[in-house]
Amino acid sequence: MAPTSTPETPFGRVLTAMVTPFAADGSLDLDGAQRLASHLVDAGNDGLVVNGTTGESPTTGDAEKADLVRAVVEAVGDRAHVVAGVGTNDTRHTAELARQAEAAGAHGLLVVTPYYSKPPQEGLVRHFTEVADATGLPVMLYDIPGRSGTAIGHETLVRLGEHPRIVANKDAKGDLGAASWAIARSGLAWYSGDDMLNLPLLSVGAVGFVSVVSHLVTPELRAMLDAFLAGDHAKAAAVHQGLLPVFTGMFRTQGVITAKAALGLRGLPAGPLRLPLVGATDAEVEQLRKDLADGGVHL
Repeated sequence: MAPTSTPETPFGRVLTAMVTPFAADGSLDLDGAQRLASHLVDAGNDGLVVNGTTGESPTTGDAEKADLVRAVVEAVGDRAHVVAGVGTNDTRHTAELARQAEAAGAHGLLVVTPYYSKPPQEGLVRHFTEVADATGLPVMLYDIPGRSGTAIGHETLVRLGEHPRIVANKDAKGDLGAASWAIARSGLAWYSGDDMLNLPLLSVGAVGFVSVVSHLVTPELRAMLDAFLAGDHAKAAAVHQGLLPVFTGMFRTQGVITAKAALGLRGLPAGPLRLPLVGATDAEVEQLRKDLADGGVHL
């Protein structure tokens, strides 16, 4: 059974966009995924997003995606929300992946804007609606125009918020003004999808984060969130500022590359990456160590 949720925080407040551990031969490491999931929940995560971009979803097969959801639900599904990334640029395929994730035990779905094809806003409405209609699971939209090529417009978010199962948005648009308007009018629970903007997005109405740096600093993110919610904005800002080197270091190159490098340095399951992604170079690892140390994380 999924952990308790509320309309304000349907997936909790702090979630990690979890990497997908692979074995040395590049195969799926389900035991490692379960160990990593348990570690992240023990660290204070309310939920985990699997099969997202940070989970290398472009290079995992449909069967692997289902196996990963089942494994993570088995490991932590009684104490954390397990949200399955199912988004593709094919509506029918996305709906199939949504049904597969539901059958595998996922508690919710993350559905990214269809990429590359650059559909009009009406196409986005129909895409997200069809996927939301495919299962009984709550849906978190994922608005990341830097990757998808298409932003979800203000009015589109308002329309989508009327769907009973479209309950949240992961915002990686980098536009606080657009977020302010959409939060005010859509009724969607807002989650930051850009770690550098976690605190600024809280200030305009976000309820939590879907984070990459939380692979390493979940307690610090929780401290920042708790301080903000308690009205101690000075403390929240201090935590945010202390984490700036971590935010910078984790995104000097593609976030999956640095996340897996950092997890490997900590002795946690991660493994290699699948092409076209490649592992961090020695120089990148040393720079990552320095950046993290500057932010109080010593590996």
